[in-house]
Amino acid sequence: MQNALVRNTALDQSNLFKEIHEQPVVLERLLTMEAQDIEGLTREIRERDITHVVIAARGTSDNAARYAKYLFGAVNGLPVALATPSLYTVYNRPPRFRDALVLGISQSGKSPDIVSVLQEAQRQGMVTAAITNIPESDLAKAGDYVIDLRVGVERSVAATKTYTSELVSIAMLSAELAGDTGMREELAQVPSYVKKTLSMERYFGDIAQRYRYMRDCVVIGRGYNYATAYELALKLKELTYTVVEPYSSADFLHGPLALVEPGFPVIVIAPAGKMVPEMGAFIETLKERQAEVIAISDVQEILERARVPLQMPVTVPEWLSPITAIIPGQLFAMHLANVRDFDVDRPRAIRKVTETR
Repeated sequence: MQNALVRNTALDQSNLFKEIHEQPVVLERLLTMEAQDIEGLTREIRERDITHVVIAARGTSDNAARYAKYLFGAVNGLPVALATPSLYTVYNRPPRFRDALVLGISQSGKSPDIVSVLQEAQRQGMVTAAITNIPESDLAKAGDYVIDLRVGVERSVAATKTYTSELVSIAMLSAELAGDTGMREELAQVPSYVKKTLSMERYFGDIAQRYRYMRDCVVIGRGYNYATAYELALKLKELTYTVVEPYSSADFLHGPLALVEPGFPVIVIAPAGKMVPEMGAFIETLKERQAEVIAISDVQEILERARVPLQMPVTVPEWLSPITAIIPGQLFAMHLANVRDFDVDRPRAIRKVTETR
């Protein structure tokens, strides 16, 4: 008991713990301070009659780009493609851009392969924009417009507050492009949504103990929360060294379902929205195969079907749900790493800034 108490006290003092809990304040600052820059980018997109978006990103930022694929497509009618940086840096065969917004997303703005995509887009005369926490970075210099995440220094290696800030930046741009007052009003409530969701932390000490010896699992999301499945899986890999694969519910039924055996852990992300009927039916399929379903949801019918229900304390509009749905994933990964006696601030083998070419 004494050792557990020491570990919990150390966890409370960790940078990761602090940064997860800073998110409401960070998002409030972003919403207040970056609205003008996003308005300028929106005007440019309209004036240039942009027809699609190409996004360059890696790691956590790549998961934010997955959110953009759904949001810009569903709300703004803009198809989104993810760039292939090796075409620029390895093969020296950059594709031609035309009528595109080329968007780079990177916490540090330092990775040469991401920077190279925006530099080539500038050379071709495209509109470029950077979403970054370092406004003087190389990525920012390659952007005609810069959205500063304004998260302050992120000292823990695993990204948390930068990820939710990237999501909010994307949501701000989508709402501004849509010219939708209702969306803006919903977006303004995000810091309070996140603050309420952080109250779930009291559940995760016991839940982490249950999965202390889990060696593999899958994470399932679909629609807007396809991005959440990828980001939650990444956090579990980084912090707990568990073998985790993310899938959409549709893709999982096309073969990977064969992985499921009695007791196999499946984390299902299913907040309120259009995907609830499908996710409910999907959970029933898992239960037929005796999977252990961990459900992150605010929907009673989903929670009732789960072996481990993680009830989200607030219901948010579906288009914003990835911002809150990742919070329990961050908390779970942190607490699971802690009960395994891993350093939550310094996972093995990885660094805060990874420069790939």
